[in-house]
Amino acid sequence: MKGHRNIPIFIPHLGCPNQCVFCNQRSISGCRSFCEEDVVRQIETVLSENGGDRETEIAFFGGSFTGIDRELMLRLLKVAQRYVDTGDVSGIRMSTRPDYISKEILDILSAYTVNNIELGLQSMDDRVLLAAQRGHTAKDAEEACRAIISRGIPLTGQMMIGLPEATPESEVRTARRLCEMGVSFARIYPTVVFYGTPLCDMARTGAYTPLSLEDAVERSANAYEVFLEAEIPCIRIGLCASEELISPELVYAGPNHPALGELVMSEAYYRKIVAFLTSHSLLGKEIVLEVPERELSRAVGQHRANVKRLLLETGTRVLCVTGSGHADRINAYSP
Repeated sequence: MKGHRNIPIFIPHLGCPNQCVFCNQRSISGCRSFCEEDVVRQIETVLSENGGDRETEIAFFGGSFTGIDRELMLRLLKVAQRYVDTGDVSGIRMSTRPDYISKEILDILSAYTVNNIELGLQSMDDRVLLAAQRGHTAKDAEEACRAIISRGIPLTGQMMIGLPEATPESEVRTARRLCEMGVSFARIYPTVVFYGTPLCDMARTGAYTPLSLEDAVERSANAYEVFLEAEIPCIRIGLCASEELISPELVYAGPNHPALGELVMSEAYYRKIVAFLTSHSLLGKEIVLEVPERELSRAVGQHRANVKRLLLETGTRVLCVTGSGHADRINAYSP
């Protein structure tokens, strides 16, 4: 099976006049300006790298692509489509807002090889959307999702953890609603507080409490488990790691951890192990744990965190963790 890579073209804030409380798009994308003339160079640079064993897409990220100047959007789509037509890339993907999806927009996009639209849904709770100053409602999001899916375009739903007024319960409800609306993929973004945002001002005055790393992992795992159960791939948890993003000059507070996704998946796996041991009356015993080979690192956890935690929290001593040939099954026994 081929891997996947994006050729990311960042268009920071060009298509979005709205100011969400959490957003400093120039920081989040690591890109402070946009030069149309650089697009071809960026694409050619990535294509020149060894990646023949991976499916490649041109991805317009960073801003609300369908909200940028119409002529600019069409020029960028035409550039990207040229590489689709020559077979250098398999298609085009983009991120945008629910309120920048319309019949007219979808009519335009249908003329190009758009493989995926990523919608920044963030929450399906109107109280949270209002507190975040998103500028749209949950109903707007539902209508946009329905319109995209009706055109046969795969949809990725992006949601956030730890927004103002959000609770663990509202976040789980959001994840479930995304599944019900038919997203093909999901992204989970725990809220990071960037300098230069209204959320930073709120955090400084005590009106908002930034997520700790522990809270971010636990609450993200709650949402991640919903997607797992629905068999919807979660293609990213947390912001893309880059030297600029973790710079103290940009980040005021919050869980901007370079391995956040792995921590969340390990947390979910720990819960899965505990559930299995409980159902098989193995808690508190010495055990040998067998997990699918590809899931060994998540089962053990970073620095053997899950193994240590099992002993500390449940009294279960894991003698060893081994990989098994079963694709999706945990097993354990007491020797």
